[in-house]
Amino acid sequence: MKKALVLAVGSVVALSGLLGACAYNEALGRNQFVFVDDSALIQQSRAAWAETLRTQKVSNNAAQNARVRRVGDRIVQAARLTDRPWDYAVFEDASPNAFVLPSGHIGVTTGLLSLAKNDDQLATVIGHEVGHVVARHAAERSSTNAATGLVLGAVQSQAGDYGQAVQAFGGLGAQLGVLLPFSRSHELEADRLGVDYLTAAGYKPSEAVALWRLMAQQRQSSTPQFASTHPSDQTRIAALEQYIASRGWN
Repeated sequence: MKKALVLAVGSVVALSGLLGACAYNEALGRNQFVFVDDSALIQQSRAAWAETLRTQKVSNNAAQNARVRRVGDRIVQAARLTDRPWDYAVFEDASPNAFVLPSGHIGVTTGLLSLAKNDDQLATVIGHEVGHVVARHAAERSSTNAATGLVLGAVQSQAGDYGQAVQAFGGLGAQLGVLLPFSRSHELEADRLGVDYLTAAGYKPSEAVALWRLMAQQRQSSTPQFASTHPSDQTRIAALEQYIASRGWN
């Protein structure tokens, strides 16, 4: 079983390394392992957006929606993504959160709008979400997940009586060893790109650090960083401070 588990995780790493040169992302300055169809992702994203609008409570507060659109449009222009339509929605949810879809849809919760003390801090979050789009993180993540599933399936078929154990422990090993750290890397990349865009849009980069400090104060999760899809607040804040200082911003 141990041999099969090692083979499963090792195969994913090897596959990513061999195929990583299939796409180069200039904004990130690195190659990406991407083989999923962007058009399929966009189609799925549009369906997901329609479903979210149907099932979640959308705020009709005109001032809140105007604020998100105003800040969002400035960030989109700074990121040079005006070649596609963008749509925004404010969802009535006390949890401070936001999300982006590759189709050009951004959702922001009322909880986040309450937490963000100014538009600079709101621009931090929207810039981060737009950064995920520029970085093609959704496509990269989908490709990695698909490859992981294929490799683990192949190993399980060769595991004989240990097949069930490989499925249980192999999936966990791949998640902790490959997928979760990769997701944390995506988050830090989106942070960096987001600061670039909010600064180009005329917002204060120092407010990015202030926003994540506010997030850290209200966060209740105790999940350790090694088992989390997001960097720890301390890691994120330190990385932002270092990047902003390296660019000579304040």
